[in-house]
Amino acid sequence: MAKKAEQRRNQILKAAFQAAVEKGYESVTLQDIADYADVSKGVTNYYFKNKADVFAHLFEWITNRIYEKESASIDKMETAIEKLEAYINQVFISPEENKAFYRVYLDFLAQINNNDQYKEINQQFYENCWSIGRDIIKQGIEEKVFKVDHIEQATISIRFIIDGSLIQWLMRDDDSLHGYYRTLCHNSILQILNFKM
Repeated sequence: MAKKAEQRRNQILKAAFQAAVEKGYESVTLQDIADYADVSKGVTNYYFKNKADVFAHLFEWITNRIYEKESASIDKMETAIEKLEAYINQVFISPEENKAFYRVYLDFLAQINNNDQYKEINQQFYENCWSIGRDIIKQGIEEKVFKVDHIEQATISIRFIIDGSLIQWLMRDDDSLHGYYRTLCHNSILQILNFKM
C-alpha cells in the first residue's frame, strides 16, 4: 500500500513539473496538476494540502535527485580533475533537461520570499552543491593540481559559475550553444581553482 501511495505521489509531482514547464508556476492550478497526472483533483488534495505544498515536495524531490545523480557521477571517478569534469557533465546534462529544470527553478526562486519552506529546500540544495565542490577542491589541493587560498569562497564560486552559465545559456534561447557554455563554465572554474597541469 505504501508503495502505491509513493507511486501516486511521484505521478503527481512529475505532472506538476510538466505543468510548470509548460504554463509557469503562477499559472498552474491544482486542477492543472490533476489533469496532467490524469487523476481527479480530489486525489491531488488527498496527497497534498495545496499548490504550495505540491511544489515544496516537487522541489525537494527534484533537488535531491539532482544531488544524488551528481554525487553518483563523481563517485565513479578517481582524480579531482576527473571528478570536476564528471560534475560539469552531469550539470550540463542536455539542452532539453537543463531548459526544463531552469525554467521551473527560476519560477521557484521567484516564490522564495513568500515561503519559508521553499527557502529551506533551496538552502539545502545549495549545501549539497557546495559539499560536492568542497570535496573536489580539497582533493585537488591534496593532489597539488589546485591552488586555492579560500576553500569556502571557491566552493561558492563554483556553483554561481554553473548557475550563471546555464541561466545565460537559457536566456540566449539557442540549444546549439549548450556545449559552448559547458566548456566556458568548466574553464572558468579551472581558472578560479588555479589549475596546474
